[in-house]
Amino acid sequence: MNKKPIKEKGKIKFSRYFQELKQGDRVAIVRDISIKAEFPKRFQGRTGVIEARRGSVYVVKINDNNREKTFLVPPVHLKKMETKQ
Repeated sequence: MNKKPIKEKGKIKFSRYFQELKQGDRVAIVRDISIKAEFPKRFQGRTGVIEARRGSVYVVKINDNNREKTFLVPPVHLKKMETKQ
């Protein structure tokens, strides 16, 4: 799935680009195809936890084969997950 719908091609959703996330939020990594992703393609769809913010990107901690890995991901590639309370 490397295509966007025809009406969304080349467009960036500003609400996703400027979204504010807090430390401890659970997020899913969802690549936006119109912006270059700085993380491996195989992490598409994985979930993780926000550790901190560095400048305009977030530090996301992901479990990968029983190892914790951290990635710097721009907010446009992150989707906040709802937590049940």
